[in-house]
Amino acid sequence: MGCCSGRCTLIFICTLQLVFALERQVFDFLGYQWAPILANFFHIIIVILGLFGTIQYRPRYIIVYTIWAALWVAWNVFIICFYLDVGGLSKDSDLLTFNISAHHSWWSEHGPGCVRREIQQAPGVHNTENHSYITVMGCLMDYQYIEVMHSSMQILVALLGFVYACYVVSAITEEEDSFDFIGGFDPFPLYHVNEKPSHLPLKPMYLST
Repeated sequence: MGCCSGRCTLIFICTLQLVFALERQVFDFLGYQWAPILANFFHIIIVILGLFGTIQYRPRYIIVYTIWAALWVAWNVFIICFYLDVGGLSKDSDLLTFNISAHHSWWSEHGPGCVRREIQQAPGVHNTENHSYITVMGCLMDYQYIEVMHSSMQILVALLGFVYACYVVSAITEEEDSFDFIGGFDPFPLYHVNEKPSHLPLKPMYLST
């Protein structure tokens, strides 16, 4: 009963992680954040693997999911530090785009309440890079805090998944051990009677008439 409850909870957690990962993947694609896109891709694959292992009673797959959950927590801690400018990191750098482009988080221009305006260059200004300047005003929340909220939610769900995955692996292992103990995998069960040849001397019997 406990294992079934733990499995059902872990299945729900994995499903929730898939929903959050797909939502985050969409906005990272819109912002051309290539490093998070790759991380989300691997995260989705491992969560599906953990979901399959939970449904099919495959503890090895769940162990892989457990290891990844710890790595996923570390990655999201890094994202939080990046957007809060902790430890020499800067949210204005192009680290998450592999220095390929100067794009930043999609939320930096499309956050709640943000008004995005494009200001064209003056007619007399000639520049080899014909870009328009973009100003964003009226945002109800800075984009870095939205990213921090996303990462914090990912950490919370990943920690719950880590705990329940460890519990499910332990429960499945105990069930297999107990099943093996009662002879479930033994071709010769415990109730098998080992017949030994008798070594008692045989004496001839004479019938009297």
